[in-house]
Amino acid sequence: MIDAFTFDAGSAPLLVSVPHDGRQLPCEIAGEMTEAGRSIPDTDWHVSRLYEFALDLGASFIRAEYSRYVVDVNRPADDSELYAGRPGSGLCPTLTFAGEDIYVRGTSIDIADRVGDFWRPYHEKLDAALQDIQNAHGYALLWDAHSIQSRVPRLFDGELPELNLGTWDNRSCDVGISDVVVATASASSYSVVHNGRFKGGHITRHYGQPRNHVHAIQLELAQRTYMDEASFEYDETKASRLRDTLEKLLTAFMKAADNRGGR
Repeated sequence: MIDAFTFDAGSAPLLVSVPHDGRQLPCEIAGEMTEAGRSIPDTDWHVSRLYEFALDLGASFIRAEYSRYVVDVNRPADDSELYAGRPGSGLCPTLTFAGEDIYVRGTSIDIADRVGDFWRPYHEKLDAALQDIQNAHGYALLWDAHSIQSRVPRLFDGELPELNLGTWDNRSCDVGISDVVVATASASSYSVVHNGRFKGGHITRHYGQPRNHVHAIQLELAQRTYMDEASFEYDETKASRLRDTLEKLLTAFMKAADNRGGR
């Protein structure tokens, strides 16, 4: 079996997490999926490729190898709601964002096994990496990197802004740090929202602990900023322009934290 994640250690106080660009499906699970499920349309396509530059900034990098349809590592292990009253995808999704069945009717899902095999290893490594960073620098920064189609009527109304920053309503990151990141994003040519539809998932909420000098920000990109949403194809021209902005955001995140001593 393929490892649940890949990890690259860096020298900076920053860890970039990519939980939804994984595309692997275990054979026994894929065999119980519908055609719609096996096509994994709700992948955060190419986000790992988009953020490769972060390694040159000295960031550590963790990426889930298995599809969110196997288990979603950005959901709580108890599958509790992140957004009360809103439709969600769940820990082990059974419907695509478009409402199509992921599994053949009657399929039984062993959630406990999936949590043990895929969810827990990702979180154990993420937690250990943040502890190592904090031991080395006195504080740690977590950037949770995501993307989604610009329009998903089942989950939200209308078209998403291009850059959707989330800090769990200012609970996962010191406001003095996140304000600098938001200002940097707002100075770009992209449309920006902070703590709008996407406030941060389980990773941002669980690990972002400003009082303990761990600051977490989620960025949900509208996929029109770097790819063709109809074909899922990467668009290098769009991506190159976006990477310039992403580099400014990560650099601003690190500089703001350094200026505040990780407080």
